[in-house]
Amino acid sequence: MTKRPAPHPAPSPNRSPEGAGGGERVVKSLTPAPSPDGAGGGEHGVTAPTPAASPPAVPPDGPDGRGHRMKAPALRLPAVIADRASLAFLASLAVVAVVAPLLNLAVPESSPLHLSSYAVGLIGKYLSYALLALAVDFIWGYCGILSLGHAAFFALGGYAMGMYLMRQIGARGVYGNPDLPDFMVFLNWEELPWFWYGFDQFWFAAVMVALVPGALAFVFGWLAFRSRVTGVYLSIITQALTYALMLAFFRNDMGFGGNNGFTDFKDLLGFDLQSDATRSALLAATAVALGASYWVCRAVLGSRTGRVLRAIRDAESRTRFLGYRVQDYKLWVFVLSAVLAGVAGALYVPQVGIINPSEFEPINSIEVVIWVAVGGRGTLYGAAAGAVLVNYAKTWFTGALPDVWLYALGAMFVGVTLFLPRGLAGLLPARSRDE
Repeated sequence: MTKRPAPHPAPSPNRSPEGAGGGERVVKSLTPAPSPDGAGGGEHGVTAPTPAASPPAVPPDGPDGRGHRMKAPALRLPAVIADRASLAFLASLAVVAVVAPLLNLAVPESSPLHLSSYAVGLIGKYLSYALLALAVDFIWGYCGILSLGHAAFFALGGYAMGMYLMRQIGARGVYGNPDLPDFMVFLNWEELPWFWYGFDQFWFAAVMVALVPGALAFVFGWLAFRSRVTGVYLSIITQALTYALMLAFFRNDMGFGGNNGFTDFKDLLGFDLQSDATRSALLAATAVALGASYWVCRAVLGSRTGRVLRAIRDAESRTRFLGYRVQDYKLWVFVLSAVLAGVAGALYVPQVGIINPSEFEPINSIEVVIWVAVGGRGTLYGAAAGAVLVNYAKTWFTGALPDVWLYALGAMFVGVTLFLPRGLAGLLPARSRDE
């Protein structure tokens, strides 16, 4: 009697084509179900209809084999208020934006609760740094792009605002020239360069604050990401970019003030920059800009685009093999991050009162990465808190320990690296963090 062979088991529709390994959790969530003919749902096979019970997390744009194109993310409020840490961060910003100006303007100077104008300017500067750190964490913590050149975008935004402030001086300058800034008169310039036209209008300067860093990031990112430059090589060329710009802006014939840069600002939109009310308004505007930028970043990360960005961070090659146009996602997020850095620079300049080529120094970009690492990479609010904490520590150490403040600051960095590998945000419960 002949035995009948046992039938082969039917293939499971949910079996991963990668086998038991499974890969990263985020990348698996983006993987469509494999087709019955073994094509795996890729770009070049014939994909069977996906069962209605388990649709792909990010649906394809069509069977044309050209890959998944990036769509504009939907900005949804629940993505922003999904965790308690975000709510606490936004609430803290609201308190600072309201309480700090009140303590400066409404409380008399004789009161111990009075906040000096110097402290108001210092807090505004810290918040500008926090916005810059948030921009870096947005691409490093969630897309894996370690940029060591974001100081360039920060400085370009600052220079755009500085050009507007210089044009507002007019005949009140040292040389009394209504058209040329003082440094141009000193260097015997006879007419205003063409790239200074329009900066006597605030709206034009505001557009340039976002357009110039964004355009530079677009050109740089298009060339780098299409060439698939990643990792340490990308970090090195971003550092080279900011160093090249620093050398260019040090030249007097560039028309940006040379090594002295721009200073001696008088007013902004007709308001005296030295008055307490203007300083308080700038602090409040910086807090609002930081909160709005945080909301935009969280909304992007809570969308389908955010899931793809995390997949690129965890396994870029696998994400590309799934058919996603990785270079488009990286370019888009890089440009957005550069625009946020430019806005931070524009808010920084009127509160500090000076902008010069030293802002382009590569060490500044490296410091921003340290701020993010101390606060907590991949949290946004941790990066902002790290920027405020490190800069406050720098201010305190320079006064309390003037001889050894660098060693004290370095010891703090080493301690956080050794004992808090996830930064200060790692101290929060996992439920409050953005995993």
